[in-house]
Amino acid sequence: MHFCLCVSVTSILDAPPTAELEPITASYTQLDEVDMGMTYDELSVYGRLRKIEHSGPLSMFSKLRFAWPHLSAEEVAQKVKRFFYYYAINRHKTTTLTPSYHAESYGPEDNRFDLRPFLYNCTTK
Repeated sequence: MHFCLCVSVTSILDAPPTAELEPITASYTQLDEVDMGMTYDELSVYGRLRKIEHSGPLSMFSKLRFAWPHLSAEEVAQKVKRFFYYYAINRHKTTTLTPSYHAESYGPEDNRFDLRPFLYNCTTK
């Protein structure tokens, strides 16, 4: 018995990223970028700044303030705070999970040579 999935490659490539942790209905579609509060392009910028340029919250804010002139200082600060909040509450995942493939050249998985603590205080949002 043969089954044919009639799904085009473009429909897969054009599909919005979603974890699909909640049922998708006509009135609700879970989207990763909406849930994260940042786009994947922004996430790539944050990751490169943090990993390659060794930026913390203040230096990342300073760099992005000039890189994103279309946003106010308050908006950039909120985005940076949001990134570091989620980075802090998810940091343990990169130190305890097995290695995996990442489509970014900077490689966010830094557990092999990273001797920093992997639990960060994330009590403020």
